[in-house]
Amino acid sequence: MTGRLTVHVHPGAKREAVGRWRADGALKLEVTARPEAGLANAGVIALLAETLGVKKDRISIGRGTASRSKSIEVEGMSDVEIRERIEAAMKRSEVRRGR
Repeated sequence: MTGRLTVHVHPGAKREAVGRWRADGALKLEVTARPEAGLANAGVIALLAETLGVKKDRISIGRGTASRSKSIEVEGMSDVEIRERIEAAMKRSEVRRGR
């Protein structure tokens, strides 16, 4: 089973962060790495691996390696499970920020 997720990446951000769900259904991600030599893509994979609680080798970029809009594939997780884990991480982040 392979789950899929569409993300919109802001490379060169001041901090690593999982943002909000956009109107088009994509998840906004902020990574500090610049879009050079695949560094931002590696940052996306690392951020999602941490957020989802999986190893980096289970995450790949299926489409959009040279674009801000990317299709992400997560081996061993369903689309629903991916969304649930991201939502849980967002809630934890809000609690830490006092919202």
